[in-house]
Amino acid sequence: MLKMRSRCSPGDTMNEAGQSKRRKVLMMTAFLALVILVWLNLTNASNTNQNAITKTNSGSDPAKISRGKYLVEEVAKCPECHTPRDAQGNLDSQAWLEGAPIWIRPIRPIQNWADNVPALAGLPSFRDEQMFRVLEKGTGPEGEVLRPPMHVYHMKHEDAEAIIAYLKSLPVKSH
Repeated sequence: MLKMRSRCSPGDTMNEAGQSKRRKVLMMTAFLALVILVWLNLTNASNTNQNAITKTNSGSDPAKISRGKYLVEEVAKCPECHTPRDAQGNLDSQAWLEGAPIWIRPIRPIQNWADNVPALAGLPSFRDEQMFRVLEKGTGPEGEVLRPPMHVYHMKHEDAEAIIAYLKSLPVKSH
């Protein structure tokens, strides 16, 4: 059978005071945890905002630019034609992707063969949509057939974005 007390003993009063103190400590701890969480959330939002501003100002994030550099330099080999060569036939790193005369010639004449290629560093001559057309659709900037020896590409949009981000990250040099 369960016995119920009708009166509080002096020990019960101390117990209630201890419980009240514990409740206050728990409430204060919860409040501090909430303040810290709100502060972290605000700090993270501020950093995210700053990252968005940085991406907008630079045109893209570093990972995308790095991917674009890899695609331009190691896969598509754009510098081979779009970078001038020095007297020894080496790529001129001081004029990286600044456009150049075409150094290769066909064995037999090819109609519409390009004699010069445009600068790509900084994309001074192209709008983004024109570059997407060249890289994704395999046509010229205005939808025309590309002039040889330009390769025809049909890239995924993400790869074209990365290439454009890399090219835009390069300085435009005036000659």
